[in-house]
Amino acid sequence: MDKKKRNILWIVILVITLAGAGGAGTVYYYFFSKQFRITQTTYIYIDRDDNIDSVYAKVIEAGQPKSMYGFKYLAEKDDYANRIRTGRYAIKPEDNMRYVFRRLSMGYQSPINLTVASVRTVGRLARAVSRQLMIDSLDIAQVMADSAYLTKMGYTEETLPALFIPNTYEVYWDMSAEAFMQRMKKEHAAYWNDKRLKQAKDIGLTPEEVATLASIVEEETANNAEKPMVAGLYINRLHKGMLLQADPTVKFGLQEFGLKRILFKHLEVDSPYNTYKNAGLPPGPIRIPSIQGLESVLNYAKHNYIYMCAKEDFSGTHNFAATLAQHQANARRYQQALNKRKIK
Repeated sequence: MDKKKRNILWIVILVITLAGAGGAGTVYYYFFSKQFRITQTTYIYIDRDDNIDSVYAKVIEAGQPKSMYGFKYLAEKDDYANRIRTGRYAIKPEDNMRYVFRRLSMGYQSPINLTVASVRTVGRLARAVSRQLMIDSLDIAQVMADSAYLTKMGYTEETLPALFIPNTYEVYWDMSAEAFMQRMKKEHAAYWNDKRLKQAKDIGLTPEEVATLASIVEEETANNAEKPMVAGLYINRLHKGMLLQADPTVKFGLQEFGLKRILFKHLEVDSPYNTYKNAGLPPGPIRIPSIQGLESVLNYAKHNYIYMCAKEDFSGTHNFAATLAQHQANARRYQQALNKRKIK
């Protein structure tokens, strides 16, 4: 081969090599290099209403990529537009487009911390949960109102608040309403271990009854140190066969939670939650009790008190009494304080 032909061959080889290197560099840039101009992990939330264009928009907003070419190429090749997966997905500063696309297309979600709070009604709980998850509050409410489903779960509309153990749980953002309920059942079973079941049995209560009593205790006082005292008082009354005469149950029966003063007319209301007329515990919890409330019942203070009255200093705590005479004296001081403040 003469010199001229050798030079041409080397030029062709060089061009092919450079083209290959350029192609490899382009592939590396769009698919394997860091594309996101962020300094900390961000998240995108893909719901049932999203389409391919809205997914692109969310990736751009959250990740601020230098280019979307790699993501769009992979999406088209993989027919991602027709199999978008809902969920919460992370975009990390060190990610490349291949990692992010794989995460979304395979449904590799990042869990969230779901807070189940101690609230007054299951309706409020449904709304609070829906604000944290993809579920619509109506979907949760419908499941909670389905009597056949509740029966299968082992609950009634009245006892349902006892299912929920307020805490923070790691879940997937796009979980269904039924999956949420099943998770709550699992957490309920985990809380009610052998030790706590024995504690409840020793008191003479079921877990649902413990939750019911705990809900009354928590409506009576916000003072955690006082809760075991209040629990012990009501347990004393139950064991003696006395009426509980708990004002919060009357408020619940009336659905008038803002009542400052319980009057005789309120005590005459015909309601299964009126513990001034009905013996024993009401049909179910009057709120979703906290773990602190449940523990205050399971580990109640042992004493001989059977009466209590709010303290006249409006501190939110109570005066306790073992005799009716002492209780009446405590009640007079409280009534005088109410009258002085013109609270009716």
